[in-house]
Amino acid sequence: MDVLSLVGLILGFIAIVGGQALEGGNLGSLVQGAAFVIVLGGTLAAVLVQTPLRTFIEGLRLARWVILPPRHDANAIIQEMVQWAGDARREGMLSLENRLTAIADAFTRRGLQMLVDGFEPQRIGEELEVETGAWEDRQRAAAKIWEAAGGYAPTIGILGAVLGLIHVMENLSDPNKLGGGIAVAFVATVYGVGSANLIYLPIANKLKTVITGEIFRRDLVREGLLAIANGENPKLMESRLTGYLA
Repeated sequence: MDVLSLVGLILGFIAIVGGQALEGGNLGSLVQGAAFVIVLGGTLAAVLVQTPLRTFIEGLRLARWVILPPRHDANAIIQEMVQWAGDARREGMLSLENRLTAIADAFTRRGLQMLVDGFEPQRIGEELEVETGAWEDRQRAAAKIWEAAGGYAPTIGILGAVLGLIHVMENLSDPNKLGGGIAVAFVATVYGVGSANLIYLPIANKLKTVITGEIFRRDLVREGLLAIANGENPKLMESRLTGYLA
């Protein structure tokens, strides 16, 4: 679990609510159903218009990475591949077939399967590179729904503010209705700007970081598998792959 992300989200909420309380404001004034519907519904609608359904669903699924990002130990990956290289040199590539069932990662398992099947090193490298590129394109497109939401939310908040002011102007003769309209106007802006800068944009940037880390892992695995395919000395292979960690 990424505790820092969780703490950041909670701290952002506390900062807004706490600041309102320290100013002597009524916390209940920040709760406006109309403003919430306008900002959340409008932002969601704008994102749906620009995003294919499959990409939108994938973007929602990726949100879990903010709190539960995939964890990989690069040193452990290197040591495992060095062991594979030693086994391949001593017993041949077919000896690696027994390791396939123990590999949970589909990308690594596919690369190792190509090794066992006797694919040429160049073909293995090309196949894995294409797969990584396609995966990166899908994940970055999915992460962009949060970036898009961060762009639309403040504008929708302003739209909510304008609607609230229109409501105020329509009821100038009735003072009892003025307060509600003004509250919706200002709170809608708070919802729009706050959600963009405390939720949507931080999520988008965090997902980009996680995706970059996953691409690094895949590149490391690809280089290791190519070294095995080329019959590289395990010690030299370990030294070269460790250089990636710098």
